Amino acid sequence: MRKTIFLFFSTAALAAAAIGLSVTADGRKPQSPAPSTHSFLGFDRDIYPGDAAFQTFKKTFAFSGYWLSPPPTGKVTSWIAKRDFLRAAGFGFLVLYRGRDSHEFKKASDGPAKGTLDAQSAVAAAKKEGFPANTIIFLDIEEGGRLSPVYHAYLHAWADGLARDGYRAGVYCSGMPVTESATVTILTSDDIRANAGGREFAFFIYNDACPPSPGCSISASAPAPQNSGVSYALAWQFAQSPRRKQFTARCPSNYRANGNCYSPPDTANTWELDLDTASTADPSNGAR
Repeated sequence: MRKTIFLFFSTAALAAAAIGLSVTADGRKPQSPAPSTHSFLGFDRDIYPGDAAFQTFKKTFAFSGYWLSPPPTGKVTSWIAKRDFLRAAGFGFLVLYRGRDSHEFKKASDGPAKGTLDAQSAVAAAKKEGFPANTIIFLDIEEGGRLSPVYHAYLHAWADGLARDGYRAGVYCSGMPVTESATVTILTSDDIRANAGGREFAFFIYNDACPPSPGCSISASAPAPQNSGVSYALAWQFAQSPRRKQFTARCPSNYRANGNCYSPPDTANTWELDLDTASTADPSNGAR
């Protein structure tokens, strides 16, 4: 997960996009994992680091990101067929699927159509990998700010498609405030939540600005996801590799000289990581 693009759309246009479909095939709202008073450290990266790396990672992390689709930086996913190995090694999961960029929607009907298509693809991949029903699949949304009506329609179709097959919808999105005017700021996560039409999304938010982020800091006490400024966040990506200098200038001097984060036992700086924290050791509920 890499760069963020900030988009700005009018409130009037957004209001025109309200869609009210049911949450699940049987009309019930799925429940998020029970919150914990303890937080757990995890990581994500686009490229699978190799089996041997997890002997090192287990000393620090409780869960790992897991790409069902190609990540934003690639054309294939290198994580396929690794669930059983990671589960046996004691890792929980943040299951990820790449979301569409806005430029991929050429007309209004593209939102629902491509949301349904991506949900079908994600479910097929999740089943093939052995992730059970009720696993949360986080749709990776790289764009920040207020989303367009067609993008909300895409998200709704994505969530409804997952629900029909017994899976649960999550989003990886910005939890960083974007200024729309002198009096209005918006979080992408708030925008998605306010326009969900009764659906319940699980939120894996990113905010690497200091504060609230502790920077590239790994300690025995993981920061709570709610410390991100998003009270309903299930998980928080609080540091990215490489660091984004425009947001991390006020962070402690705890990034490596090359701008990346590494686990403390990785003294050779072999595997650069994005750092995450969650209220459960298995944020996607996929290690069952």
